[in-house]
Amino acid sequence: MAATTVQHFISLEDALYSLYGDGIRIAGVDRITGGDINQAYGLRLTDGTYIFMKTNEKQNISFFTCEAAGLDAIARTKAIGTPRILCSGTDEDRGGYSFLLLEFIRGGRQIAGYWETLAQQLAAMHRAPTEDFVSGGGYGFSHDNYIGARQQVNARHDSWIAFFRDCRLEPQFRHAEHFFGTSDRKKIIKLLDHLDKYLVEPERPSLLHGDLWSGNVMTGSDGSAWLIDPAVYVGHAEADIAMTELFGGFPRKFYAAYREAGFLPPGYCDRRELYNLYQLLNHLNMFGYMYLPSVNHIVRRYS
Repeated sequence: MAATTVQHFISLEDALYSLYGDGIRIAGVDRITGGDINQAYGLRLTDGTYIFMKTNEKQNISFFTCEAAGLDAIARTKAIGTPRILCSGTDEDRGGYSFLLLEFIRGGRQIAGYWETLAQQLAAMHRAPTEDFVSGGGYGFSHDNYIGARQQVNARHDSWIAFFRDCRLEPQFRHAEHFFGTSDRKKIIKLLDHLDKYLVEPERPSLLHGDLWSGNVMTGSDGSAWLIDPAVYVGHAEADIAMTELFGGFPRKFYAAYREAGFLPPGYCDRRELYNLYQLLNHLNMFGYMYLPSVNHIVRRYS
């Protein structure tokens, strides 16, 4: 499974020329709301094509090269829909910006059994081979990427538990150190030192979406679920499922169908909050004190 090479251009004009040929221009721009990190637009081209564009400051082009690599990894499993990657690039117009062009997802009516199908497709993605995503196998990813606006460390590990400690919890706790008092710091150290008391090694490594909440699942024109805005890495499949339950959750029939697919070993519910500690720490580091009570609750529960 060779990775797709994503084209990179030095201007939006050059990108459109390469993709669609001479004479194709932007006929209209529609602002799309909903994102916290990037600006998003629908671009109507003069030939009638409609595409999706994300932009950010020029120096943040790595946001988009990492997102494209994540979408490509998911697409390579051939398990679930993702938008087609068109290209990335930078442009000097308006003071300079970076951009990512993607297929525009035109939502349709959900198919019958939408949530059960999503569960089956996600299980297929979690079951797909992962050796090509991590050099030498194991856990991590071919390079670091982002969880929201913050860097996500993906250094290769042989052990899932060691990876989750070294690359997920420890970096977040270090950045959030100023939020905690002496007694809480002692609890954090105890938790990190005894993760193997709570977590288990999976039967197989799985490619994870990495930020799998409802806002990153869209209905495609085919009526089935498509995944967007990934923060991919190879880890334990149940970490993805835990994330789906953090902000509202999916319908019960999704979880029932996912269990029927053979995942979620016994004890998952006892581990769920520990997986979501990573996501809550990331929110604490991005957005502040409102997430501290939830973080402290989990730390105290497991320490």
